[in-house]
Amino acid sequence: MSLAEHLTPSRPDRDAAYRLLDVLQDEATQNAALPGLDDLDDLAPGFPDWIVTSLFGGTYQRDGLSLRDRQLLNLAALTAMGGVDPQLAGHVRTCLRLGMAREEIVEALVHLAPYIGVPKTLAGLRVAAAEL
Repeated sequence: MSLAEHLTPSRPDRDAAYRLLDVLQDEATQNAALPGLDDLDDLAPGFPDWIVTSLFGGTYQRDGLSLRDRQLLNLAALTAMGGVDPQLAGHVRTCLRLGMAREEIVEALVHLAPYIGVPKTLAGLRVAAAEL
């Protein structure tokens, strides 16, 4: 039996991806978080669509986590990575769009300090403060 016969097929849904992207992010957030996709599509045709489709039409469509929980994980991951301020700012705005309170967002970031370090936590809080 081949590997493909052993694995459950993934079924990213392109239409669901773009619908969810519009629910989660306003146009300004999409433009800030995914800048230059038109230029990137000229360089690597289809790659920007693959990013949106696989993420929002695949990963986000899986069962097991709420959109709120996914956003908390995004805040943690992006803050830990550092250097991705436009994406982190966009996810802070998405948290607010989903009804999370300012205090929840701040506390989620503060909670990261012993795990990712104070400098990265402070950087994340500065990004969040500009959006809150």
